[in-house]
Amino acid sequence: MDPLELTLIEARAALSKGELGCLDYADALLQRCHAAQALNAWVSQDGEALRRVARAVDQSGAARDASLLLAGVPIALKDNIDTASLPTSGGTRALLGRVTAADAPVAQALFEAGALLAGKANMHELAFGITSHNAVTGSVRNPWNPLLIPGGSSGGSAVAVAARMVPAAIGTDTGASVRLPAALCGIVGLRPTVGRYDGRGIVPISHTRDTPGPMARTVADVGLLDNVMAGHPAALLAAHSVVELRGLRLGVPRAYFYRGADAAVLAVIERALARLAAEGVELVEAEIPELGPLNDAVGFPVALYELTQDLPAYLRASGCALTLAEVAEQIGSPDVAGIVGSQLGDQAMPRAAYELAMRTRPRLQAAYAEYFLRHRLDAVVFPTSILPARPIGQDETVELNGQQAPTFASYIRNTDPGSNAGIPGISLPAGLTDDGLPVGLELDGPASSDRHLIALAAAIEAVLPRLPAPTAWREQRSN
Repeated sequence: MDPLELTLIEARAALSKGELGCLDYADALLQRCHAAQALNAWVSQDGEALRRVARAVDQSGAARDASLLLAGVPIALKDNIDTASLPTSGGTRALLGRVTAADAPVAQALFEAGALLAGKANMHELAFGITSHNAVTGSVRNPWNPLLIPGGSSGGSAVAVAARMVPAAIGTDTGASVRLPAALCGIVGLRPTVGRYDGRGIVPISHTRDTPGPMARTVADVGLLDNVMAGHPAALLAAHSVVELRGLRLGVPRAYFYRGADAAVLAVIERALARLAAEGVELVEAEIPELGPLNDAVGFPVALYELTQDLPAYLRASGCALTLAEVAEQIGSPDVAGIVGSQLGDQAMPRAAYELAMRTRPRLQAAYAEYFLRHRLDAVVFPTSILPARPIGQDETVELNGQQAPTFASYIRNTDPGSNAGIPGISLPAGLTDDGLPVGLELDGPASSDRHLIALAAAIEAVLPRLPAPTAWREQRSN
């Protein structure tokens, strides 16, 4: 048994049966973290503290307690999720080394279920970007090719899972930040219905759009984390556990989500859709009316205006005396400095624009609800990202079908509408391009359909190719 290849559920089972010691497991993961340190997945870790807690779990026998769904399993938390044992910096210089007095509720739920803190994962600075190219904490590198981005902003969380440093991690998602790095790193990432998990104690952008989200290598693992994070009893794990593919109805809105996508991505997605059709899935080709204009009217006005309200409120609540301007002064990443700085002067998003966006948002939500209802759909299916990972440093533009395209807008194009509508979305691996890069398949479902969405994702996962472990980081290290 290779402990590094165990999924979350497999590791938990091995620990509960005594087939694997918690300290031995922690040591194996820490050794992998050391071997893969060039990927820069972490902002902070305390290996000795993790070993002490793991040793205590072994001595107490806590791993044998079936009521503790995560007992003895080390999990990574994104560096914008408060913990009282390790600093929470949001990947920005002004907050480096800042330890909060309490764990965020979502972290507390994991710890109460027996999870151990493996460390705080690196990220795009202040979660305001999708490359994880961070000038303060360093660039996170994709384990499939360390010269490429892992996606963001939860890049370190995705890399830690994909490179077998941990079996699971928690990221956050405002517009793409769990699902995009999951797609580019070849793992599973869930953005739940907004409000499903407690969002307090997390360095914020927008309370309307922000949510924590679980990341792992299988849909079942994400389902287990969802149960814990949502505060549901263990009995609910069996709910909606089996979905038959035959007769499942998935919407395929090609005009918005497929048109203009990278040819290599489309090739993988079309093969995945063909597999689903062969299994009896009904692919319903239909568009969501006015999706683009409605999404554009909501996204940036909400995120930018709420940043100026929510981040200062978070700092005050956590006992930090810094102002938004003082945090902005020390931002190292040019793209983030430009965004945050723009909200401190005359160019700041006006309240009138924000209020208009919030009046428009129900129309976006209604468009989705009507789409699902009219076409009797279980979910909508599309490529998580319209392009695979691109080289680190291409923060302004990237190559897309032979032309330069805006980096941020291109990568969030498909994930952003569901984010603004607040509906659940899950990205799972669809396969590899001819260049050996992962491609993600996203499923978005109706509001509050999270458990059904996870179940249908598990059924789809079973007929898609299972990705091998990435080895590029090891090959580069040995050269």
